[in-house]
Amino acid sequence: MILIDYQDRRPLYEQIVEKFKMLIMRGVLEADTQMPSVRSLAAELSINPNTIQRAYAELERQGFIYPVKGRGNFVSPDLKVKAERRREYTEKLRGLLKEGHDMGLEREEIQELLDEVWRDKT
Repeated sequence: MILIDYQDRRPLYEQIVEKFKMLIMRGVLEADTQMPSVRSLAAELSINPNTIQRAYAELERQGFIYPVKGRGNFVSPDLKVKAERRREYTEKLRGLLKEGHDMGLEREEIQELLDEVWRDKT
C-alpha cells in the first residue's frame, strides 16, 4: 500500500503523509475506513512507530483522518478532503494558466486548448 523512497530527501513521515493523502483523495481509502494501526504499519515498513505516529498526527491536523479512542484512526468524511483536493487543483491550474500567459498565449488559445483536452477525455 505505502512504499518509502529512501532516495527522497524528504523526511519519511512527510512521504507517508503524501501517500495517504493521495490514497484518500483518489478514493482508494474511503470515508470512515480504518487506517492501519501504527504498530502494524511500522512493522510493515520497517520504520520506527514514532514516525508513523507523527505522520498520523499531521494527517489528523490537516483533516484527513480522525482518531477514535481505543479503536484507532479513521479516514475523515469526504467534505474536507474534496475541498482540499479542489484547492490543490485550483493552485495547479492557476500556475498553468500563468505559464501559458507568460508564453504569450491569448485567452482564446488557452480556451481552445482546454476545450480540446476536455473533448479528448470523453
